[in-house]
Amino acid sequence: MTQNAYIKEIVRYGLENDQENLLAVLNQLIEHSRKSKRINFALQLQSILKEGLKHQQTKGLAKVGSQKFLLKEEERIIDELVIDKLTSDYTLENLISNKTVREELQYFLKEHHSIHVLEDFSLPVSNKILFYGPSGCGKTLASYVVAGELEKLIYVINLGAIVSSKLGETSKNISTIFKKAATEDSIIFLDEFDSLGKVRDYNQDHGEMKRVVNTILQLFDYLPQETIVIAATNQVNMIDEALLRRFDLKLKLELPNKTQIRELIKLTLQNTPFKIDDKKRLTRIVGLLEGQSYYFAQKTLINAIKRTLFSLEHKKDVSLNVDLCIWEEIIKTSN
Repeated sequence: MTQNAYIKEIVRYGLENDQENLLAVLNQLIEHSRKSKRINFALQLQSILKEGLKHQQTKGLAKVGSQKFLLKEEERIIDELVIDKLTSDYTLENLISNKTVREELQYFLKEHHSIHVLEDFSLPVSNKILFYGPSGCGKTLASYVVAGELEKLIYVINLGAIVSSKLGETSKNISTIFKKAATEDSIIFLDEFDSLGKVRDYNQDHGEMKRVVNTILQLFDYLPQETIVIAATNQVNMIDEALLRRFDLKLKLELPNKTQIRELIKLTLQNTPFKIDDKKRLTRIVGLLEGQSYYFAQKTLINAIKRTLFSLEHKKDVSLNVDLCIWEEIIKTSN
């Protein structure tokens, strides 16, 4: 059956309020999408289906302490603290990094692609990564690359918001998120992981923060092997030593050097009609971008491409060369 045929069946059963057949066809479409290599679409459908079924269980009033009440409370926590839940199309080809980072990530991915081989020999599977480095060095992108390569859902969590806004409930909230992600064999991305260290510099309850650290240590220790935790921080020195030791992989990401800036430019222009012919001026621009973040370099290039396109709007038979004068001006005015 084609995808269009599945969609027609879903619409028909939905309009007929035939939930049994609707669920059956949805599951068939999910399986069809997996076999057709549309993994991200299959993951999204599966997640929507699970959320819909859970919502049915929690509709209406719920008695405090009942199963329905606990499910509704869990939904509330996840809705408040999960920035986003998404799939990723990024692969290692989208990540520009040094040789060490790339090789370590390849080994990490290999473990998960060969997880059953490791389990046959009772070998542990690495499933906790810490990315650290200055802002704009690619920590979030690296997390999305892992999600894309392993075809997993990723829960994007802002740990800073969890800790600062609900300190008294931090341990419970983190546990809820870990439990939810574990049921879907997904990835938990904890941004601003240094928040756990920073809080101890404030006039907060030290006992509460000790409980939070202990909770995370326990969650790390009993994390299912198929579930992955990725943490990101700009200040690795702020993180508790016991937490640091729990990470299987600690990778330092750095701002791009001149060679990596050129790689980023090539990657950005790849599969587009735009090109750069003035190599001498490009060398000067690369020099201006040295010390800046990947984000800044790519953003200014994309803005230059857009403005170049606008300048050519009423011209005919022109080559789509990026106007490097425009790009250079954008860089200088953005600093």
